[in-house]
Amino acid sequence: MVRIITLRLLVLAASARADDNPDWRAPLTPFQIADDLYYVGSRDLAAYLVTTPAGNILINANLASSPPLIRKSVEKLGFRWADTRILLNSQAHFDHMAGAAEILVQTHARNMVMEGDDDVIESGGRTDFLAKSGSLETFAAAHVDRVLYDGDTVTLGGITLTAHKTAGHTRGCTTWTMRAHLPGEPVDAPRNIVIVGGVSFWSDFHFVDRPGHPASYSGIADDFRRTFATLRTLPVDVFLGAHGVYFDMLGKLSRGSKNGVSVWIDPNGYKAFVDKAELAFNTAVAKQLQDAKQ
Repeated sequence: MVRIITLRLLVLAASARADDNPDWRAPLTPFQIADDLYYVGSRDLAAYLVTTPAGNILINANLASSPPLIRKSVEKLGFRWADTRILLNSQAHFDHMAGAAEILVQTHARNMVMEGDDDVIESGGRTDFLAKSGSLETFAAAHVDRVLYDGDTVTLGGITLTAHKTAGHTRGCTTWTMRAHLPGEPVDAPRNIVIVGGVSFWSDFHFVDRPGHPASYSGIADDFRRTFATLRTLPVDVFLGAHGVYFDMLGKLSRGSKNGVSVWIDPNGYKAFVDKAELAFNTAVAKQLQDAKQ
């Protein structure tokens, strides 16, 4: 999926640099979050299955080694792997999309990707703005069937997800939102669900032009600022993300037996996550601006 202030975000950012986190590969018993939404990822690399009468939507393909784990989780829940009709993603880094090529071959799903990440996925990560830094692994290229744009919707079998471009971490980093009913709650009271694409960064990210260190890409700092502004406008009941650590998934699971589905309702945790990420970003920009003056 580093020298930034918030330790929690440090871990998230560093994790994108190398496949050295055992929780990325460790299986986790799949579980239901909402009536049509299930978790089918590992102990940290999140993958979500959205089920519909017309087939299913998978969000995130994860590592090149992840498809068997994801498929096992899908089938353990009682769903058919072959019913995966659409593949979506959170971001075009190897820890979220390296398994895409294999999944697309196995399921014949349509691969839908946000503008800005489409060419990265079709190049197997070789056109990522960080490719020259060596901080990201490349992966098997995957054909993109539909390029998405900010605010586009993906609908299947009466279920709709909305794609929000939250760029910076990648050019097409995507936060997904949907409305869904939580088991046991009133049927006429669906919840607002947000799956955050990513807000972390590490030392290879350059937000300002400095001697010998031009900005990672033109407008990257403004993209991050727009991302934080966008995240703050989203109505949130259920806070999820591309990594389980974003939303304290394992901690919430451990409390779930006592608190039930209410454990997933966490607007305050979402706000705290965005606040910490924005503070880390602003601190890094200030430091780079100061360095540029020296």
